[in-house]
Amino acid sequence: MSEIRATTISDTAGTGPVTLTGQSAAKAWVNYSGQGTPSISDSFNVSSLTDNTTGQQTSNFTNSMSGANFGFQANACNTIDGDNNGYHCAQQSRATSPVATGIRVCSFASNNGAAFDARYVTVTTQGDLA
Repeated sequence: MSEIRATTISDTAGTGPVTLTGQSAAKAWVNYSGQGTPSISDSFNVSSLTDNTTGQQTSNFTNSMSGANFGFQANACNTIDGDNNGYHCAQQSRATSPVATGIRVCSFASNNGAAFDARYVTVTTQGDLA
């Protein structure tokens, strides 16, 4: 079996990173708790969280996206099995316009629409980096 080890992989000119053209790898993802002071459990390309208001946190990207029109998925729940106080959802906050430097999500209960600070929040982002 062959093995490849490398510290850096560059483009053919040797001046920049390799461009992923045939792949759809996540460009950023984060798993965090929104309760109390929001804290990141694990992440990729997310440098920090901003606690905006009840149920709304912004995941700040380490490396910005190329624009504000990227795709994302978000999920929120309060228990490991996700089944207490109705279904929980997360979506991009309507409080602000999308930006390339991060994504602001709102966690809410789908049974009554109430915003809440979710115990478990995950956000995955796809698109092109700047």
